Amino acid sequence: MIKDILREAAERMQAALDSLEEDFSAIRTGRASPALVERLSVEYYGTNTSMIQLASISVPEPRQLLIRPFDPASLKDIERAILVSDLGLTPNNDGKVIRLNLPQLTEDRRKELVRIVHNRMEETRVRIRNVRRDLIKDLRDFEKEGLISEDDQERGEKELQDLTDKLTKKVDEIGEQKEKEIMEV
Repeated sequence: MIKDILREAAERMQAALDSLEEDFSAIRTGRASPALVERLSVEYYGTNTSMIQLASISVPEPRQLLIRPFDPASLKDIERAILVSDLGLTPNNDGKVIRLNLPQLTEDRRKELVRIVHNRMEETRVRIRNVRRDLIKDLRDFEKEGLISEDDQERGEKELQDLTDKLTKKVDEIGEQKEKEIMEV
């Protein structure tokens, strides 16, 4: 029973960590990356569709993204989605492809991105701690119902805390790496 709870904790905490990494991939650094626009939602024939499903995205130059729609009719929709997004980029449309030129990040914009990174890191830490809290409550309920012993409950809580500490440290490492990428000139 305790193994099941620990397995569930590991899965839910890892999901929070995976979500953080996915969020970080969409945060702009000094380099062009298809991940910047892959998850961008485009209204295509009345349905919100992710960019990756509508176009191939490549990096022809270090500071440029090339978006080649599978359906040329979706070019305007993709362009509109980029303009209304919070990327702060202006698409260049030549009728067949969209080019996104990534300007150098200003110092203020870098600091703003670092603040966003720190906020997302804290949100992930909170999600991990919430998983721990929920499962510790389950362990205590199991102990009250007599399903597990008090020693098993305490051991389970300690293992949950160890897992929480390990994944919180991983959040910090991922965040430091992203911060380094953003501040790199």
